[in-house]
Amino acid sequence: MNIRENKNLMAEIDRIAEVAGYLWERGWAERNGGNISVNVTNLMSEEEKRLPAIGEPIALLEPMTALCGHIFFVTGTGKRMRYVCKDPFCNGSLIRLSEDGASFDIIAMQPVKPTSELPSHLMIHNYLRAFGRDNRVVLHTHPTDLIGLTHCKPFLDSDRITRLLWSMIPECRIIVPKGIGIVPYEIPGTLDLARATIKQLEKHDVVFWEKHGILAVGNDIIECFDAIDTLSKSAQIFFSARMAGYEPEGMTDRQLDDLVDAFGL
Repeated sequence: MNIRENKNLMAEIDRIAEVAGYLWERGWAERNGGNISVNVTNLMSEEEKRLPAIGEPIALLEPMTALCGHIFFVTGTGKRMRYVCKDPFCNGSLIRLSEDGASFDIIAMQPVKPTSELPSHLMIHNYLRAFGRDNRVVLHTHPTDLIGLTHCKPFLDSDRITRLLWSMIPECRIIVPKGIGIVPYEIPGTLDLARATIKQLEKHDVVFWEKHGILAVGNDIIECFDAIDTLSKSAQIFFSARMAGYEPEGMTDRQLDDLVDAFGL
């Protein structure tokens, strides 16, 4: 069976490759920085879901009971986004969780080991699905300007950083209506980081990791990228005003509130 004949799956992988290219072009994906996971279960036929495993099953640190039998495209460990965008088949893999959610197999593409942050991604996917949120995508990247803000203690407050970035451009309030969660610094790739992120995802779709990066969840990888891209534009406006020697005024509370009614936020 040739997985490349599945037009719907290939279209989704093409979109992942497109976003990987944007991350590299923006300077958000130094070396192997960042990772992507997308639930593609509903894009595969029943026969494709039963593809034979490549290698032995890999045990997870804890069962993902809301993801039993689900299939994900995941970027590979040590793989560069600049190469994911050119050849996702050699820089990522399709993985299938076991029927008890306690392990996974690589089932197609290449025997590429998934990102080292896979446990975090799966914990986040598991949480979202368990609570009925149809967010198929977890996108993590390293935007320079947004990480820079997390090095400033006054901005390590969800309400304050949300208000600042919302106020720089109307589209930010519209495109990121739930605001921004903040996770204090944790070692990358750890379950502690995943658990802290899940706590913030109770209220938000975008989370800043102090001195590390940004994570966005959603049902569409382009929309996840757009949310981060818009936040980055807001940060650039803020820094541009500061570099010109002025404290940016930002939009008023009334102006921000008017957007809620105008766009049904």
